[in-house]
Amino acid sequence: MLKRYTARTARTAIALALGSAAFLVACDQIDTRLERAREIADAAVEQINGETVIDSGQRNLERAPLLDRALAGTVMAEFAVDEEERPMFAIGSIIAKPLDIPPAETVELADDAALIEEELDYFDSPEGEAALAEEAAAVGAAPAPAPAPGATIVDVPVGEDIVAQPAQVMPKIKLDPTATQQTQQEIARASEKLERVVTQDDSQRLKVRSLSRQDLEAMAPEDRVEVRKLARRAPVAREVVRKQIDANSVMLDTMTKYGVGGEVALSRQGQMIIQIGPDGANPTQFTGGSKPSDFLARAEAAACPENPDPELIRSDLAMATACVVKDLRASGQFEYVEPDFIFQNQFARKPKDMPVGTPGETKTGTTGSTGAQATSKEPDDPLWALQWHFRDRGTTDGRTAGGAGFESFWGRQGITGSDGIVVAVVDTGLQMSHPDIAGSPNIMPGYDMVSDPRMGNDGDGRDTDPNDPGDMCDPTKPNAADSFHGTHVAGTIGAAATNNGAGVAGGAWDVRIVPVRALGKCGGRLSDINDAIRWAAGLVPAEVSDENNVWTEVWNENPADIINLSIGLLGSCPASLQDAIDSVTAEGVIVVSAAGNARMSTSFYSPAGCRNVVTVAASDARGQIAPYSNFGPEVMVLAPGGDLTRDDNGDGKPDGVLSTKAATNCYDPVTGDAVANCYYAYEQGTSMAAPHVSAALALLKAREPSASRETLISTLRAALDPRENLQCAGLCSQYPGATPIPGSADMCARPCGEGLLDLAKVPVKATAGGSR
Repeated sequence: MLKRYTARTARTAIALALGSAAFLVACDQIDTRLERAREIADAAVEQINGETVIDSGQRNLERAPLLDRALAGTVMAEFAVDEEERPMFAIGSIIAKPLDIPPAETVELADDAALIEEELDYFDSPEGEAALAEEAAAVGAAPAPAPAPGATIVDVPVGEDIVAQPAQVMPKIKLDPTATQQTQQEIARASEKLERVVTQDDSQRLKVRSLSRQDLEAMAPEDRVEVRKLARRAPVAREVVRKQIDANSVMLDTMTKYGVGGEVALSRQGQMIIQIGPDGANPTQFTGGSKPSDFLARAEAAACPENPDPELIRSDLAMATACVVKDLRASGQFEYVEPDFIFQNQFARKPKDMPVGTPGETKTGTTGSTGAQATSKEPDDPLWALQWHFRDRGTTDGRTAGGAGFESFWGRQGITGSDGIVVAVVDTGLQMSHPDIAGSPNIMPGYDMVSDPRMGNDGDGRDTDPNDPGDMCDPTKPNAADSFHGTHVAGTIGAAATNNGAGVAGGAWDVRIVPVRALGKCGGRLSDINDAIRWAAGLVPAEVSDENNVWTEVWNENPADIINLSIGLLGSCPASLQDAIDSVTAEGVIVVSAAGNARMSTSFYSPAGCRNVVTVAASDARGQIAPYSNFGPEVMVLAPGGDLTRDDNGDGKPDGVLSTKAATNCYDPVTGDAVANCYYAYEQGTSMAAPHVSAALALLKAREPSASRETLISTLRAALDPRENLQCAGLCSQYPGATPIPGSADMCARPCGEGLLDLAKVPVKATAGGSR
């Protein structure tokens, strides 16, 4: 996750002001941060020299077309935290869950290594490829593009006994305090509809439950895959429905008290989204102005007064939101009630007018595979020479002290990934027209989960198009720009076509990426992120409507093995987010989270501080914790996140993470000439560290397809280089209570994970074969 930084001069720093004393604790040590900022600025001036590295022994950048090598050309000289990046929530939007909702029922299926290996072998065989080609020909199209909005997406029939059911949609109930009888009738109609949904759902689920191991073994491999997808899907249980229906009466009483109406969306797993508004039953979600202040409010500025005046509440919808939350909590009828918080994932913004790099002296790099690296495997992407973060650890022969060992893993294991492994990227979406992505076979149909068109920035709400149209919040702010954050993150994992002679490489060459857009203009709603996580895992459907307002369900036909969350909120883990994470990890999904970039404990950040996540802090090219990175006992792994103010690997470029992202103000790394537009950029942050771990887990899953979530995480832990105290050190004055480091004056150790990611340490399996 990246907080927004701005760079003004090489000697000026802005104090960290995050606004909530409950979250700051002992972290607000202004003087030491200013001193650290000065040191960083000095390092930038001394180290970023603009020289160009040409690897004469491998792929020469000079041979690549300009489109495939041009880079974003600005370099940040200093960190400065934007004091306005404090918690916000969506006005009028509330998330709630009634008490005593039973946990989602799961269906246990025979799922052993032999069956999975058989499936993978089948799909890799000529017979399997022919079967898939025949199936694609039968439906008249290859399974690449996302379905059009309004298309009816239902369960795929598998076998003779499992029949596709008509798509059903969880209803929305309008609550109008001025028409109580009409509202009660609507609640009754919703209850009747849900009873039909439950009956159909039970019928379908019973057919899956009745399958024996013999039934599964008798199926074709592709049918077994569909059965497993169906088994993962969350059922619509009567008890869950009843609890949500009953909760509407409590909500109606509360809204009547304040004279506001609204709409309540029900869900399969009990989580309810309440949209309130001043005009009877009309929610405010899609109305009003498009300025951030029209639909977002500061969390600390919208408290409910002790004795609220209903007239005052009706005139201030942000305050009304806080009061409804307060009253629903006090009712004792809910497991949790919380505002719809806004998550952020902003890049380190750079000055627009800084000159691009100059060619300088051309020097020969040492990026070739020689000596101890004879078993490494390098892609032919021309910018690979600048991707230090995937290199093996070391100081000679093309190694980097902070490298994550991907190249050795590719070579020694003979594995670059598997098209049977799916990583979902819940982020800002994906630039589908990016030249290194448009032709990539790794991109699967995704979804745009951004519900509010004002935040969607694409003219509508949720739909089947996960393209990123940009997320700039306030164009009047200095250095404001679209981040295209999800494209950079997904490129590191493997969205870019790797080994295609163009652009950059990804960590997993062969992997299926499902882009799920949950963040748009000004960030992303917690409610959208919760739904995105569940949809990515294949637990719940998304919904689309056609021009006649007919709603249908869209299921993720490529359920994720791993979900990457390079996002963050200053605050402890919201209950609804923890609920969503728990629901997918119960199905064996691994959730990877960025630690955050506020130089504070992950306990005060989410999802980094949530349970059941792999939390990743950021390291630099030296293998030391990056100065912006959060830290804490929740951190499991240190992985390359970069530091744009340094050049410790000596390649003449800033030590950021290089990945896919459209940019302007670019330059040619060979000649130093200015280029108007390009498609690759260095960025930094724990947002960049997390996708390295997601890619690593995808490779480990490809190495052992039948491995469980717990086994993969255990293997990841074993692939860590133990860190030394100084690699995670900070001034003792900044971190009261931290352990002093013997022999290092004023320096204390702070928790930043069990070690540095190093895939070169993963032992080679005796049965390891070629890449799948």
